Amino acid sequence: MSKYHTAAPVITIVGPSGSGKGTLSQLLAQNLNYHLLDSGALYRLVALSVSGKGIDPRAQDKVAAVAATLDVQFDASGDATCVRLEGQDVTTAIRSEEISRMASVVAAHPLVREALLQRQRDFRRAPGLVADGRDMGTVVFPDAQVKIFLTASAEARAQRRYKQLEQRGERVDMAQLVADIQARDQRDRERAVSPLKPAEDAIILDSTEMSIGQVLAAMLSHVTGSERDSAATNRSK
Repeated sequence: MSKYHTAAPVITIVGPSGSGKGTLSQLLAQNLNYHLLDSGALYRLVALSVSGKGIDPRAQDKVAAVAATLDVQFDASGDATCVRLEGQDVTTAIRSEEISRMASVVAAHPLVREALLQRQRDFRRAPGLVADGRDMGTVVFPDAQVKIFLTASAEARAQRRYKQLEQRGERVDMAQLVADIQARDQRDRERAVSPLKPAEDAIILDSTEMSIGQVLAAMLSHVTGSERDSAATNRSK
């Protein structure tokens, strides 16, 4: 029997950087009154902590030791998810381009991913969990109730990122953003540990031409459909 029948339900949202999975994970968690796990933020938090301690992000053993001792909380109740590290609000700090690039480096370390694996699974509790991250449906929660792979073109994702950074007063070059996203996609697809890919049973949603509201509605429809299927299966037993 699947663990789903004995544990809190999980919905995984996986996708490349800038696909909108963070915003949509928060909205989905709010709509379902579920807990939220932003696994990408965990790696950003490791990167931020490593940077603050003056540790080389390529030093795998030292970075893994930092990952093993993170004190983090996610609050999805407001307009935007609040991320706290050791009680301090670091929501904005972990979204800088420097930390984003460093997070991609530390996330490629097998020892770092191992250190964070059980911590991520510990977020699973009633009434349910929305888990946002690149290996949520394949490695962390392979028995998830619903698995969604959210994607969009590199150009669309760069445009969204450009608007976010512009609103924060940061000056960025669009061509460089596209190049950075394409390079990050390639690293994520080709890395030896937990490469970015949809689970075999994932639902593919391309948000390039969709609004946030349209994507959220599609996600909720899939969740509702899965709940109906599960209830029908249980009744037939």
